Amino acid sequence: VQLVESGGGLVQAGGSLRLSCAASGRIFSINAMGYYRQAPGKERELVATISSGGATYYADSVKGRFTISRDIAKNTLYLQMNSLKPEDTAMYYCAAWRTDKDYWGQGTQVTVSS
Repeated sequence: VQLVESGGGLVQAGGSLRLSCAASGRIFSINAMGYYRQAPGKERELVATISSGGATYYADSVKGRFTISRDIAKNTLYLQMNSLKPEDTAMYYCAAWRTDKDYWGQGTQVTVSS
């Protein structure tokens, strides 16, 4: 499974960004996909996930502001991020989970200015 991310950038507080993660390869074996983020000097944080059945999970820090979704026909995962805050600044990584292995994207930087 290969994951290619896009959509990061610089935005002012209160703004929006949409991250995309295009998956290819043996995607039929994926159980769930999601996003982690990691800011400098901080631990990695699980932001949101979506299962193969469509169930979603959000970290408390992003609930009500971020929405995870997928386009099955395009094999693409999305993370819509609204009402962005400076504390959302981090490198965001797309991840895919199989029963026996995890896969990671290259990461995309999100910077929110105050």
